[in-house]
Amino acid sequence: MQERKRRKIEREFGVPIAGEILEPEFWTQTALKKLPNQGTLDLNELFGRTAPLIVDVGCGNGRFILGSSVWRESHDHLGADILPVVIRYATRRGNQRGLKNLRFLVTDGLNFVEKLLPTGSVTELHCYHPQPYHDPEKSLERLLTPRFLAAVHRVLVHDGQIFLQTDSKAYWDYIKSIVSNFFSFNERIGCWPDAPRGRTRREILSLKRGMNIYRGHGTRLNNLTENDLQKLESDLPMPLFTTESYLQKLDYEESQSNEKE
Repeated sequence: MQERKRRKIEREFGVPIAGEILEPEFWTQTALKKLPNQGTLDLNELFGRTAPLIVDVGCGNGRFILGSSVWRESHDHLGADILPVVIRYATRRGNQRGLKNLRFLVTDGLNFVEKLLPTGSVTELHCYHPQPYHDPEKSLERLLTPRFLAAVHRVLVHDGQIFLQTDSKAYWDYIKSIVSNFFSFNERIGCWPDAPRGRTRREILSLKRGMNIYRGHGTRLNNLTENDLQKLESDLPMPLFTTESYLQKLDYEESQSNEKE
């Protein structure tokens, strides 16, 4: 009897990463190495079709958006992170799985949403565990500000959705205080149904340590005008909260594991 060929499944901390590593002749190229000098990304040219777009801001090593790309072939996917090292891991995995509906790029989250994504182009925007910046002097570098949420509102389609997650209660309390100005937002109790062991690397690490994870998703408020968005940007408070000290150790451990992957 012919021996059955063993599937090449990759695991991280014991949790499988979606998709199978294919033979090299089936690999593809998922790295977007050149960004437009001006204007937004041409999504039709990038993917060669028109399809609903899923975006992951601060995608890290790509665990969530790889899974979404594997299971939702009818959707196109864009993942962005400011760290080239984690994007190298993400693109390698996307390439090895032969994913044609996925691209990765290196850029910061605000530039990605505000400058590179066309208005009204995004069906879902995901942002998991944004850097909390524990140093008070860096608090204004936090991603989830009124300006960022206004930019997300602009790029979402009618009734588009936003998904947010963090293991910092201080960050979560701030998010809840402002996000409902832009989205009809609901906190989720318990894991996402598609990933009970964690959608992201950071979530897996946090769950293994018994930490609380704060999750929520919202739908775009379609009655807001551009004037409304600009007023919210200027009037809502900035993220000047104090983070939990115990998170600093986990942040360090995660950065070290990123370097060794």
